[in-house]
Amino acid sequence: MNDKLIQYGEPAPLRARPRRWWALAMIVLMLDVTSKAAISTLMTYGASIPLTGYFNLVHARNTGAAFSFLANAGGWQRYFFITLAFVVSMWLALELRKQLPTLSAWAYSLILGGALGNAIDRLLRGYVVDYLDFHWSGWHWPAFNVADIGIVCGAVLLVVESLRPTVDASKQQPKNITTAARIESSTRKS
Repeated sequence: MNDKLIQYGEPAPLRARPRRWWALAMIVLMLDVTSKAAISTLMTYGASIPLTGYFNLVHARNTGAAFSFLANAGGWQRYFFITLAFVVSMWLALELRKQLPTLSAWAYSLILGGALGNAIDRLLRGYVVDYLDFHWSGWHWPAFNVADIGIVCGAVLLVVESLRPTVDASKQQPKNITTAARIESSTRKS
């Protein structure tokens, strides 16, 4: 199938180079760790700094998952979420070693960086530091951090990729094909 595409000069499907995606995951991780360290050092727990009419920097702690899910579960959730994050991270790291479609590689890298950032926070602190607080008319979205942004953006990319139509390469007519090769190709089929 792909042999025909390569034989007639059609480029192979766009694939990601693994090192590039590991670097993206590490960038997300470093931005997350650095920003959480800055918030923890420069702001007291519970502090809020209004920056606009709809955005504050806050110093919040989350012992649960998204939207503080299981935050008051008694402590076991810390180990559960650490284990889950490291298992998912190991799987993502192994996936990133493969030649993935570019959109998948973006998604996996962002999720990997975010999962590791929050896992490191839970491991070292026992909670995740959140600091981005958006609000409107007295309603506040739950505070979040760079790791959460990476995870959500990665998940959105996976949804987008799952909605993209797939094309069967064996049914595609190569674009860069000479007339002689086209005739040869059509006579083989008959």
